[in-house]
Amino acid sequence: MAWNVFKFCTALRALGSIMIVFVLAIIGVTYYSVVIAHYVPSLFLGGFETYFAVVALILFHSLLVMVMWCYSSVVVTDPGGVPPNWRPLTDEEKGDADSLVASGYGSAELDSKQLVMPGDFLSLDIRFCHKCKQFKPPRTHHCSVCGRCILKMDHHCVWVVNCVGAFNYKYFLLFLFYTFLETTLVSLLLLRVLMEFFNDGEIDETPGSLVATFITFVLNLAFAPSILGFLIMHIALVGGNTTTIEAYEKKTSPKWRYDLGWKKNFQQVFGLEKFWFIPVYSKEDLRRMPALQGFEYPTRPDWELPQRH
Repeated sequence: MAWNVFKFCTALRALGSIMIVFVLAIIGVTYYSVVIAHYVPSLFLGGFETYFAVVALILFHSLLVMVMWCYSSVVVTDPGGVPPNWRPLTDEEKGDADSLVASGYGSAELDSKQLVMPGDFLSLDIRFCHKCKQFKPPRTHHCSVCGRCILKMDHHCVWVVNCVGAFNYKYFLLFLFYTFLETTLVSLLLLRVLMEFFNDGEIDETPGSLVATFITFVLNLAFAPSILGFLIMHIALVGGNTTTIEAYEKKTSPKWRYDLGWKKNFQQVFGLEKFWFIPVYSKEDLRRMPALQGFEYPTRPDWELPQRH
């Protein structure tokens, strides 16, 4: 009996909501173990313990704010979909618009009386989605979980119940970055608590809080290196201006058409302005960089479109 991939996609949709609850539960247990059970009480011990607790609580809450901000941004931000009846603009339709300035790429729609066939734009390397029954911009892929085409799709992430695409990829990377810092900090803070317990043989807390502390320590210690590996992989993808899906597509290609060099590749994800470490884009970035809108991407000057027969 053949495996039905669509049933698997349906299961992923259902799993997504559970994963959000799971993430919030981990955050809740971590907050209890670090803040309530240990470092708030340490504020009243005096001396070094008080100063250390103040610093620990400031760092913990600062990173927690960024984790929650980035996570919620990934969850609620539409990764980017293809407008109904979208088609690529021809050179005549674009006119004399400056290619470096965003000017409504992808906003053109098919005339209801105009018949356009999938083969009409082969020279532009524009593909046609037979599931959505419409053209799709470059770097766009169909997500079977979301049931639509996603602009510059990287992957569908069950942890955020959303696709990671053109509009929320930066937020996803920042979520990984701050989560790695937070899990590392929590592991170090709780390691200190557990070392005191094992060295002294006793600790002034209930068995329940001790169990919560141990579980929190194990979870964060496991997540930190895993997230670091995932983050390093995505940093490499950003450096090559590649998505996870495209990394497989370009295996047979000696050079990647969208690889413009580290700096420009970085700017296509994080923007030109200095809002690199917060999950927002400036209006100036959105105006000046069409790539942030998800419909058109500059290519290497030495790259030529393969001839199709």
